[in-house]
Amino acid sequence: MSTNVSKEKREKLIAKITAIKSYIAAAQQDENTAQLLTYIAEIEKDIKGKKYGLVFEEHREAIDEILEQNTPVLTEEKDLFINNGGQLNFLIEGDNLASLQLLEKTHKGKIDLIYIDPPYNTGNKEHRDFVYDDEFIDANDMFRHSKWLSFLSKRLKVAKKLLSERGIIFISIDDNEQSFLKVLCDEIFGVENFIACLPTIMNLKGNQDEFGFAGTHEYTVVYSKNKATAQINQFATDEEDIQNWQEDEIGYYKKGATLKRTGQDAPREKRPYGYFPIIVNNEDKTVTVIDKERFKQIYNPRDKTFNDSLIDEYVKLYDTRKYTVLLPTIEGQKTSWRWSRDKVEKEANEIIVSGDDGSFSLYKKQRPTIGDLPTKKAKTLFYKPEYSSGNGTAQLKQLFGLEKVFNNPKSVNLIYDFISLATNPNSTVLDFFAGSGTTGHAVMKLNAEDGGTRKFILCTNNENNICREVTYERIKRVIARDKYNASLKYYKVDFVPISDKFYYEYADELLKHVRELVELENGVNFTENAEIAIILTEQELDDFSVNMPSDCKTIYLGHNVLPSKKQEDLFQDHGITVKIIPDYYYRELEG
Repeated sequence: MSTNVSKEKREKLIAKITAIKSYIAAAQQDENTAQLLTYIAEIEKDIKGKKYGLVFEEHREAIDEILEQNTPVLTEEKDLFINNGGQLNFLIEGDNLASLQLLEKTHKGKIDLIYIDPPYNTGNKEHRDFVYDDEFIDANDMFRHSKWLSFLSKRLKVAKKLLSERGIIFISIDDNEQSFLKVLCDEIFGVENFIACLPTIMNLKGNQDEFGFAGTHEYTVVYSKNKATAQINQFATDEEDIQNWQEDEIGYYKKGATLKRTGQDAPREKRPYGYFPIIVNNEDKTVTVIDKERFKQIYNPRDKTFNDSLIDEYVKLYDTRKYTVLLPTIEGQKTSWRWSRDKVEKEANEIIVSGDDGSFSLYKKQRPTIGDLPTKKAKTLFYKPEYSSGNGTAQLKQLFGLEKVFNNPKSVNLIYDFISLATNPNSTVLDFFAGSGTTGHAVMKLNAEDGGTRKFILCTNNENNICREVTYERIKRVIARDKYNASLKYYKVDFVPISDKFYYEYADELLKHVRELVELENGVNFTENAEIAIILTEQELDDFSVNMPSDCKTIYLGHNVLPSKKQEDLFQDHGITVKIIPDYYYRELEG
């Protein structure tokens, strides 16, 4: 019997600490004994702490210092607004940790899909893969992995809060951090919410520069907020696939497995109640079974024998020009059916009778599991030729010309499939490592094809002007080229100093940026839209009451702006819906 030495040591140490605490408690209490109890409590906490899981040194980033002294706000770049009707989407320029804190105010529990393609921490000097606090982290950095884990864990903890109850997160990664990422996500999202780690083929030819093996794939790690309520859709089949399906009064089906049992459990001695006659009508190929009383006489469980003479009589009775009696046999050996007698009787319409002239075989009808059309369950090996990184580069070149504007962009086809698997037609999709904007492109493409109203939120910094010159420019060009019915607002993260200030000292400054949060949460645009209005002060309320637009249908009212009874009646008379802006828009979130 093995002994858990580590556990025994901990238990002995805890017992000693308990004894020491009792001695101290019995002694005269003063400042020194109180301090000693504090020290011992800290030691006890460390000893009792978690002894399994991912351990890494937490690092402070420059953005941590900024967020301690300031609160983030949004400011719209109004000259970059793309107004093309349809669904309103958002692009946020700035450090994504600050962006996520703002989204926690507007989208907590509201995001159905998060897709991110974070830095892979390859140590690649040419591409400056992982930049931490404006410094490139190369392969020789002793804290390379802990910096990456610290960086990502802060963001994933907020991301979890943003996911809806059915929400799912897809994370692209390669071998450099895949194993660490898996354990990190187990801790943040819970092992029970792990869905899959999908090898994702990016280069079927393989990278010949890699040692030993030509690398073909990366990974996509998939977790849910709550696996019990999450849903993964299936791929719709193409026209060629649909031709392989037939249709009856229930819906689509195709030939599934044979009704004869195969393998080690096939002999009738293994499954004695699976051996019985099935009768096929030769004319209409309908299926029936013998009645229950005769069925009970086929097998005697006491002496484990079969009444073959009874079956022979039954075959003679029914095996005529009109009927054919089928028994499960394989190469002369008596076997068993996969279905019970009762199941055959109840679900006879789920059996396919194949063959003619009394020579029949029976098969199960295979039904599509989701939707009205046949669908395919996505496989854990994720591969289509269109997923290749080369295809992603080619798609960008089509938009920007021959110049290389972004390293290793993901293919639109890959992200399109992730979105189709993890969203419904009106979902919100978030990408807070937006890069070249592939996620936004894929959302608009899917909406155009299935009539959906999905909306996207993209977040990225503006290192080397990527947000303005690549992410934004890509969305702008795609909307124009493909005539997508979609619009985009461009926000920048700014900061309001709060250090050593009382709330009232910076409250007015925060008030100037509430408008953007309301637009972001509700997907609305107050500019040039007479049907909605925002009122943040008593003076604005008075002015609105006097000069009320005739087309206004909804007003967003500051939580501390109180309309009079006369104003409330006025809103009601004009059929105006009043929505109160949450008070946490104006202050820091707790926890």
